Amino acid sequence: MSGNTLGKVFQLTTFGESHGAVVGGVIDGVPAGLVIDLEQVQTELDRRRPGQSNITTDRNEEDKVIFLSGIIDDEQGKSISTGTPIAFQIKNKDVKSADYANLSNTFRPSHADFTYSGKYGIRDKSGGGRSSARETVSRVVGGAIAQQLIKTTDGIQITAYVDRVHEISTPFPPKFFERSIIDSNIVRCPSDEIAHRMISRIEEVKKAGDSVGGSIVVVARNMPLGLGEPVFDKLNADLAKALMSLPAAKGIEIGSGFSGTLIKGSEHNDELQTNEKGYISTTTNRSGGIQGGISNGEDLVIRIGFKPVSTINKPQNTVDRDGNSIVLEMKGRHDPCVLPRAVPIVEAMVALVLADHSLRNRTTQI
Repeated sequence: MSGNTLGKVFQLTTFGESHGAVVGGVIDGVPAGLVIDLEQVQTELDRRRPGQSNITTDRNEEDKVIFLSGIIDDEQGKSISTGTPIAFQIKNKDVKSADYANLSNTFRPSHADFTYSGKYGIRDKSGGGRSSARETVSRVVGGAIAQQLIKTTDGIQITAYVDRVHEISTPFPPKFFERSIIDSNIVRCPSDEIAHRMISRIEEVKKAGDSVGGSIVVVARNMPLGLGEPVFDKLNADLAKALMSLPAAKGIEIGSGFSGTLIKGSEHNDELQTNEKGYISTTTNRSGGIQGGISNGEDLVIRIGFKPVSTINKPQNTVDRDGNSIVLEMKGRHDPCVLPRAVPIVEAMVALVLADHSLRNRTTQI
């Protein structure tokens, strides 16, 4: 098993390296007849692309997606899925492999250099190769189509936002915000006051050649009842796997998360009621929309923690392949904080999982 494919019915397989000719993927399991807004797919890529602001990496990629199969235009000019695999690619244009010349025999601290070398006996040093966050561009394409599918079939909407940078946090509990509010500033925090402080902190560490981490909150509303499978394919388990597969992801909380471990069951339980529409709902949502591994119809609420980027422009102690101690000084172009660009990636990963579980509850056609 290669580990390059996510999902069982709605599947995404990605390929390519940071400094290769292209990156791309194949999406399988999209039902025939889905109207796909290709401009919206490109919009999601533009939200993720490098070089979009002064608090992201200086690498400047257009990230224009080229679809190779699985989509045709109908008589009205709409792009329609054919039910066959959707293949796509994105060219790498702004690569500077020379910046990584000193890594041919050296391991960056806390990076995948050492573990990739230990597993395969060989690694692509240029930009991190397959371990680079460059790979996530393919996830955004798959996630953009997944979002359109679940919005069409279930009405599900997903938005994520930056909840914390370093020790600077938003003052409100996790909730759904409209995309326009989240994207109103370059750090993608729905509070302009907190966003200004976050941006200043990222600018400080970028100038110092350092990096910071933080957390992202993602909320999915209009969730149906019943997504998720018993035991090993629980919805929360699949979401955790998908989100923890992201570069720099270090932890995940669903609903009350770790704070829920500090209170009693009588305080934590979400009591049931019949709402004004005659549907059963919960009075609170400490479960984060999942109970017993199955969605309960309430908002899905998740927080993901990201560590500081490991590649920094400061001298660091490390060793070479032979175990000799050296001081590493990196060049290259790297995000001082992954969070602003990770927002659309987090949304994509949640969408991919929800689309997969939605299709498990349905036939293969819309």
